[in-house]
Amino acid sequence: MNLLRTKSIEQSIADADEPGRKLKRSLSTWDLMIMGVAVAVGAGIFSVGAKAAANFAGPAVTLSFAIAAVTCALAIMCYAEFATAIPVAGSAYVFTYATMGELLAWIIGWNLILELFTAAAVIAKYWGIYLSKVFALTGLDVPPAISLGGVDLYWGAFLIVAIFTVLLVLGTKLSARVGNIFTLIKIAVVLFVIVVGFTYVKFENYTPFVPAAEPTAGTGAADVLKQSFFGFLTGAAPAQYGTMGIFAGAALVFFAFIGFDVVATSAEEVKNPQKTLPRGIFGGLALVTLLYILVSLALTGMVSYTQLAEAKSPTLTTAFEAVGDTSAAKVIAFGSLVGLTTVIMVLLMGLSRVVLAMSRDGLLPRALSKTSDKRATPARLQIICGTAVALVAGLTNVDLLEEMINIGTLSAFVVVSLGILVLRKKRPDLKPAFRVPFGKVLPVVSAVLCLYLMTNLAVETWIFFAFWLVLGLAIYFAYGQRHSRLNERFAEANAAVNRPGAASAPTAGEPDDEDELSRT
Repeated sequence: MNLLRTKSIEQSIADADEPGRKLKRSLSTWDLMIMGVAVAVGAGIFSVGAKAAANFAGPAVTLSFAIAAVTCALAIMCYAEFATAIPVAGSAYVFTYATMGELLAWIIGWNLILELFTAAAVIAKYWGIYLSKVFALTGLDVPPAISLGGVDLYWGAFLIVAIFTVLLVLGTKLSARVGNIFTLIKIAVVLFVIVVGFTYVKFENYTPFVPAAEPTAGTGAADVLKQSFFGFLTGAAPAQYGTMGIFAGAALVFFAFIGFDVVATSAEEVKNPQKTLPRGIFGGLALVTLLYILVSLALTGMVSYTQLAEAKSPTLTTAFEAVGDTSAAKVIAFGSLVGLTTVIMVLLMGLSRVVLAMSRDGLLPRALSKTSDKRATPARLQIICGTAVALVAGLTNVDLLEEMINIGTLSAFVVVSLGILVLRKKRPDLKPAFRVPFGKVLPVVSAVLCLYLMTNLAVETWIFFAFWLVLGLAIYFAYGQRHSRLNERFAEANAAVNRPGAASAPTAGEPDDEDELSRT
């Protein structure tokens, strides 16, 4: 049982052209850039920054966003180099399979499923809640949930997931066009919030820019579980603010940048991916970073971080209410609803593409990788993913697992960053259209930063993550390892070599079948 067997790049590209399992190349640079903005600029821009400022970093939340953006940019450089070398669906999973072997590829694919599924379910649930808030602002009392046999059903989650599942089944280009419209609307809303917010800025609210560290209230087990894993490992008492608070805030707001690894999963549906992917990804990242930093500056300048901390769940609305501008709440509620809409679409698409790639390889049932003859979309798989997301979002308290989204993303970023070094060593013949500059330095820095941000997530998040990995390994050894197409090829190669009367062993310098299978 060879757990480190790798799948050649040539084979990955060939599998992407398998009849009945192909995706259509229809996305442009503009589509990719808007897709990145669509998934990153969601309700998080109205809430995550406020939470990070109130509970972790104070006005220095701007630095938290900058750290998260730099970390994301370094990792996305590695994604861009991989994606231009291996332009197929599956993103980090495919990249890991080509460099570090099947077992680690499964773990990364499993973590991507965690990230995308949890994010889609959490945001679909929030969409339904924001929809009810928008109704309330217009004078209509429409509850976000209805009770069915003692179980709360968040009907809005079912509605939005169903709509975008149908759109994605009908075609990726059509979905992108709808997403483009929503994205342009929410960018306009964000710009409105920034402009109006800066009219209320008081410079004294920026001081102290980095609040002094202070211990959190309480010393019980719950506080230990909520503290950062880094603090737990070093024996530090649970605390907030200070320098460590900036990095804890960066770990939280990193949620705002998860969309760009999702964009990489669409590599197989991009026209001229060698040029389009880097331009689209980096263009979207630059725009998103600028918007987030401007929003965080407006937020922390409008009200003191201590005032935000007094709110149970601080948002931008909290800041506007504090300065007496309640009319802005309507715009923010509408912007949050529109913002969440496109996020759900891109996450649903990314989830189906990762599962598609894993099922093509046999690590998940092969039937899942079938695509529609007419529209070249994974219709069956998209419906399954949409149904699962809708059920979890509508019937469970999935928002408790928000930080699981970040840890799944960051773990993939670490492996992809290190994978670049392996790829360059194993395949020096490859000439990807984009290469991470400064040799080995930036990939290593990227891996270290991502790992450090992971340690700034809560202890309980790491516990949940450990359970998820154990479940994934159980599924791999029970099903994936035995049904792997690469495993079948290795078995066939070994059988051919060991068959009575088989040709003699290859001479020196002549690769045998097994070597060819594992070549990357």
